[in-house]
Amino acid sequence: MSATPPETLGRQAGASRPSATVIGRDVDIAGRVDILRRRLLGVRPSDRLLGWLGPLFAALVGGVIRFWELGRINTLIFDETYYVKQGYSMLLHGVEMRDNQVNKENVLWNAGTFDPAKIFINEADFVVHPPVGKWVIAAGEYLFGISDPFGWRFSVALLGTLSILMLGRAALRLFGSAYLATCAAVLLAFDGHHFTHSRTGLLDLIVMFFALGAFCALLVDRDHTRERLAHKIAQGAPITGTGPWLWGRPWRWVAAVSLGLCIGTKWSGLWFLAVFGLMTVAWDLGARRTVGVRRWLSGTFVKDAVPAGIGMVGTALVVYVASWVGWLTGSTGWGRNWAAENPAQTDLGGIVPDALRALWNYHQQAWNFHVGLNSGHPYASNPWSWIIMGRPTSFYYEGPKLAEQGCAVDQCSKAITNIGTVSIWWAAAAMIPVLLFCWAMRRDWRAGAVLAGLLAGWFPWFLFQERTIYTFYAVAFVPWVVLAVVYGMSLMVVPRSAGPGRYRMGVLVTGGFVVLSVALFVFWWPVLTAQVIPYPEWQWRMWFPSWV
Repeated sequence: MSATPPETLGRQAGASRPSATVIGRDVDIAGRVDILRRRLLGVRPSDRLLGWLGPLFAALVGGVIRFWELGRINTLIFDETYYVKQGYSMLLHGVEMRDNQVNKENVLWNAGTFDPAKIFINEADFVVHPPVGKWVIAAGEYLFGISDPFGWRFSVALLGTLSILMLGRAALRLFGSAYLATCAAVLLAFDGHHFTHSRTGLLDLIVMFFALGAFCALLVDRDHTRERLAHKIAQGAPITGTGPWLWGRPWRWVAAVSLGLCIGTKWSGLWFLAVFGLMTVAWDLGARRTVGVRRWLSGTFVKDAVPAGIGMVGTALVVYVASWVGWLTGSTGWGRNWAAENPAQTDLGGIVPDALRALWNYHQQAWNFHVGLNSGHPYASNPWSWIIMGRPTSFYYEGPKLAEQGCAVDQCSKAITNIGTVSIWWAAAAMIPVLLFCWAMRRDWRAGAVLAGLLAGWFPWFLFQERTIYTFYAVAFVPWVVLAVVYGMSLMVVPRSAGPGRYRMGVLVTGGFVVLSVALFVFWWPVLTAQVIPYPEWQWRMWFPSWV
């Protein structure tokens, strides 16, 4: 059963604010807390055990298929050529060193030669993504050794598996239904786009993980803060002014740390910080208004927005700068000695430590690279096409001949194509106008929360359509693609009180959709995992010319 939005409960009670009768002295505090809690939080899930077991089981299954033969492809896949080697360099030097292209380092690496003297030269590399994601990849390399491809991909596979559980728990808080939470976890577990990223040592799933972590933390913060607000108002906190202060919000701090790590993986995480910051303040505004705070707008600005801005931005900034510790504390990183060679020209510049001035110069150079990147690529795509999987990215392809790699026909294919499970992505595309309507017209905060994730992860790329960009970036917002679908399911799965027939029909339709999505994932399994299949069978799975 899905939860009723708190705002709807308020209208059903006959008013958007508690009346004097409701909060009067003749009603005990516990009763007032219960009424306010229902208005602020809606109906909360009662089946707490199932709310854990369903997503946990989905994460277990998702983890098994993600770790299965994770190191079978023992060569660098797609952009692993950058990030796996950079992770190795971070372990050795604390910074990224340049590849030894004279030695054709990829050929050496793929042949099993990992001698740093042959792979790298004694010169720092100019890289345009911050260090966090490469440290994450390096952790797996440290645990399992650089010679084992399992180690190159372990950390990302682990984060991909954990994100399945996290999304299920986020869906439980959004929709108040263990059934819908399990559906969300299962859909993410069997999305091909998320799956292929989880099995490849790239940065983008790491961006997604930390963005989702921040989203989950803010959902917990929302619930805890509204619970505290209900108690404060019920116990007599004044509502005639701006309302009470709500200090001590550790989950908002956790979100800020996660967002700092997100930005420290790729700068696109900045959009999640901006959008999620506005989202959490909007939730605070709605809470103050719902309990009847007279000056709810100014109260939100002074007591919520300003502390949130300072706390979240400040924390994220500290975490981001700290992620550069290897570069800041050493002297071998690219551009590390720039400040010593370029003395400050102003008194203000002289106050800033040389290390931070050099870091700022590094960021200017990286920014210039990003905005000027417009070289062609056969798998470049426009962000308009991402939501419908118009041009999925080929991560890996070989064409074995008869008797090669187990090929039993004249021509075979062995491919990893970053195809999202289209039932999920196409349904999410259809749900976008529904989400906009429910958020704008019905004021359903859940629709707004889903849209916030899509806005932060997808919309910014429309500002850079002239750049060379790819569909595989879309993994950053795949959790909210799934939540968009589950929101649609929540509209179908009506409460049992609406009638057993309607309830069963909703479960039947939504359950059937989940089964269809799993079946499509199984259909594409060979081209998600580099199975050797006859060439015609590969063609069957390339539904559109743009997929080839």
